[in-house]
Parts: sequence; C-alpha cells; structure tokens
Amino acid sequence: MTGTVAGVWEALGTVMDPELDEPITDCGFVESYTVSDDGVASVVLQLPTFFCAPNFAFLMVADAYDAVMQVDGVRHAVVTLQENQTADAINKGVAAQAGFVKAFEGEATAELDELRTEFLSKAATAGQDRVAQPLVDDGAHPDELAVMTLGEVPPSVDLDRLRDRRRQLGLPHGDDAPLLMHPDGSRVTTEQVPLHLRRARLRRVGIETNGHICREIMKTKMAVGAP
Repeated sequence: MTGTVAGVWEALGTVMDPELDEPITDCGFVESYTVSDDGVASVVLQLPTFFCAPNFAFLMVADAYDAVMQVDGVRHAVVTLQENQTADAINKGVAAQAGFVKAFEGEATAELDELRTEFLSKAATAGQDRVAQPLVDDGAHPDELAVMTLGEVPPSVDLDRLRDRRRQLGLPHGDDAPLLMHPDGSRVTTEQVPLHLRRARLRRVGIETNGHICREIMKTKMAVGAP
C-alpha cells in the first residue's frame, strides 16, 4: 500500500493549475491524500481563496480524479475540494463524472476544453521566453532566433516543458520545430522577433507573479491553521 500512496502523490504531481501552469503539488493545493486497505484513494484539495473561479477549480478536481484513478492499486477515488464557494457543486459533479455543464446546470453553457487550450497556449508562449532569454543573453540576434529550431537549443527543463505544452496543443514540438512560433503554429519572422519576445516575457511574468501570490497565500493559510 505504501507504493500505492506514493503513486497517488506522483499522479497528483501531473495535475496542473491551468492558470499558473504549475503542478498542484508544488502550489500546495493538496491538503491530504490517503489510500485505504481496500484501494479507496481519498484526496482533499484546498485552493488559495474561497472565491477561486469555479471553472479553474473544476478542472483541477476533475483532473486529480482522473490521474488518481490511473494509479495501480487504486480501486476508487474520492477527490474533494474544501473551503471554496462552489465546492459542493464541484465535488458532486466530479463524483458523478457529470462534466462541468451538468455540475453547474443552468449556469454553465460549455465544457472546459476551450479554457484548457487557452491556458496551454499562454503557457507555451511564456515557455518561449524561458527558453529564448538565455540565448538572447548570450548574444543571439533576431535573425538567428527566427530560424532556430528546438533541436538547436541546449537541453533544459524549460525546453522539455515547452515541447510538452506544444504537444498538448497539437503544435510542432520535434527537433525541427521553430523555437519561436505564433499560437497558430506559424514561424515568427525576423522582424517580428523583438515584439514576440516582449509579449512572451509579459506572459511569463504574469503567470509567475500569479503563482508567487498564490503560494504566499497558501503559506499564510497554513501558518494560520498550524497549532
């Protein structure tokens, strides 16, 4: 059972906060996780504020359920969100595998695939800044960056992350894929490089700032709740 518990934690590490593009385990959103002797995994999630958007929250709870159900030794998963304005509707909807529209019947009009794609696209744009900035610091010029491929970039965690975000979006992510790319998959031209990188930097700073704020809020909540 110890291996199964470890597997649950590993699975939760694959679940991303869609807005922050970080694992919920790194964000401190996993309040607790256990596995009973008969294979029932119980996971409790807690987000930074009571008013966290229901669509973001639903994605994380639903993704956590799906991830945990794939763990060897887990027969059933119970994933619940606490201290959120829409926790009851989210918990019931995920438990019933009803989908976002059914969980918020009369309020939601569409599932969350488009929202997920939107945030993946933002993460992919921000990822280009993470990968390109060291090259710029080393003196790479716009004409070089415009023709550079992913296979020509030094290996790094940020490069792997960029490839993965593009893969999820169905965009080119192999060694011959352009380093700099518009959201529609087209290559960035030499003339477009400076503005493209400025936009990518702004996107990255926005995501990282939000992540920092959320982590600080979670630290405060845990400190207040500590005996």
